[in-house]
Amino acid sequence: MCMLTVAAATISGCAVGPDFKRPAPPNAARYTEAPLPERTGSAMARAGGNQVFSAGEDVPGKWWELFRSKQLTSLVLQAIDRNPSLASAAYALRAAQETTLAQEGGWLPQVSAQISRTRQELGLGEEGLSRSVAGLSLPETFSVYDAQVNVSYTFDVWGQNTRSVEADRAAAEAQAFSLEGAINMMAANTVTAAITAASLSEQIKAEQTLVGAEQQLLKTVRAQFELGGATGTDVATQEAQLGNTEALVVPLQIQLGQTRDQLAAYVGRVPADVAIPAITLDELTLPGDLPVSLPSRLVDQRPDIRNAEAQLHEATASIGVAVSNRLPQFTLQGSIGSQPAQIGNLFGPGNGELALVTQALAPVFQGGTLLHKQRQAVAAARQAAETYKNTVITAFQNVADVLTALSGDAQALQANVLAERAAKRSLDLAQMQYGAGGVAYLTVLTSQTQYQNAVIGLIKAEAARYTDTVALFAALGGGWWNRNDLPKPPDTLFGSLRP
Repeated sequence: MCMLTVAAATISGCAVGPDFKRPAPPNAARYTEAPLPERTGSAMARAGGNQVFSAGEDVPGKWWELFRSKQLTSLVLQAIDRNPSLASAAYALRAAQETTLAQEGGWLPQVSAQISRTRQELGLGEEGLSRSVAGLSLPETFSVYDAQVNVSYTFDVWGQNTRSVEADRAAAEAQAFSLEGAINMMAANTVTAAITAASLSEQIKAEQTLVGAEQQLLKTVRAQFELGGATGTDVATQEAQLGNTEALVVPLQIQLGQTRDQLAAYVGRVPADVAIPAITLDELTLPGDLPVSLPSRLVDQRPDIRNAEAQLHEATASIGVAVSNRLPQFTLQGSIGSQPAQIGNLFGPGNGELALVTQALAPVFQGGTLLHKQRQAVAAARQAAETYKNTVITAFQNVADVLTALSGDAQALQANVLAERAAKRSLDLAQMQYGAGGVAYLTVLTSQTQYQNAVIGLIKAEAARYTDTVALFAALGGGWWNRNDLPKPPDTLFGSLRP
């Protein structure tokens, strides 16, 4: 066992301040208010299959591969590998790890060495006194060399350094889970953006198809007008309807462009320097098996909960640091040196000097500074505890919201399928009857609007099943424990730090 481990084990039992204990997970049997069904419903549509809720099943590390799209997987891997914000978080983790290693050095003696040369000149007065003493001729100037090796060790009697290292390790652990959380959200955001782009592309195509149909209907209305079967108002109304539909395409195109720009940013590129693949909803597979982690496991899986826990640990350890600062500190200092007239005689016989100093330093009066710093540490720890509780509650709410959405997504999709089919039949009948003079143009206009809304609603409902599935994987922690995302920790003389 290395010296550092021995020292830590020896003094850890003397550390003042509270010892950290992991908060107990919520005593909850499920996430949602009502029990979950075993599976979702289904719909006669793309992405309409059943999804099974598998209680206790583990979250895959590379869950995005379940959508069976090589282009989507490639985008996610590029984002994880190239995004500058993730690289920044990785360097922040490295800095926190190095800070911990630096603090661990306080368990070992501190050794320093120095060497100096002093040039001196004898002043014998203005009377011209003889430059000899006891028959020895003295030079006007001479040099004195001073070399010393100093050793200092502060006894960690109250565990000040132990608590400081504990706090730094917790801070490094918090940074590690901050990075894991960033990777989790980057993967989820990338997949969601790709699905959104696919949905927008289909909405644009649907609107453009409707534009073509309305252009054809406008020709029919104009022909009816020339034959006396339609009014000028009917023509103008259809022209306005066509213009409105064409206008709806523009914001969709803007949203699509902005979503693709966002995808470029996710993969660490400017939009002009990357070609984002045009992923379609047709090439995606809806995952049929949905893992639902046990509620007691969520506190271990969610990076934000683990981050909040580590911050609570850091705040708890900081109380011990604040308490120890109010107690006496004991230091042992030693030095060995030599002061010869010739550098070649350093540490030679008769030139050595040795000193050993023991020191006890106790704060007597600090104007209440140390007391209030201790109280501040206690308040900060209580704040961290409440933050942790809120993080857990929010996480459980997040999972419950997603599960509720998934339970209803299939029903919503089936309703949109029926609405789209009914609206299409209504529009076809209205157009046929209008051509035969059986209905007024207002009936056709109403059917057009209903069908247009139904088509867009169906595409959005299909995309929602995909995006809510993504949200579930992210809400359950993203499966980071089944991957190796974190950079290798820095090596040290005493082993490797692993937060």
